[in-house]
Amino acid sequence: MTDRPDDSGAPAADHGVYGISVAAELSGVAVQSLRLYERHGLLTPARSDGGTRRYSADDLARLKRISELVDAGINLAGIARILNLEDDNAALSAANTDLQSTNRELRDATKTKKSR
Repeated sequence: MTDRPDDSGAPAADHGVYGISVAAELSGVAVQSLRLYERHGLLTPARSDGGTRRYSADDLARLKRISELVDAGINLAGIARILNLEDDNAALSAANTDLQSTNRELRDATKTKKSR
């Protein structure tokens, strides 16, 4: 199985490929801040077999969101709460989409059964 969702050559968005220095440069966040965010549970990068942090495109997007919240003057505890709520909201939205799809399938099956 491949880590690449398509033929573009880009790794999957959740695949950790960037070391901490590269992630810091790409995100504009200091290396020490990355470590601090991890200690506070705001970010959980993958680890290589040797224990090196590996940041993914998803991690970089999360870092962008963290930076926006820091720039807005929100403390780390507040950022953690906001990120958790946003994650919960995304999960609920995905579950709602799945339920709507299942509901449509059930309605279609009921219509088909009634028309026979």
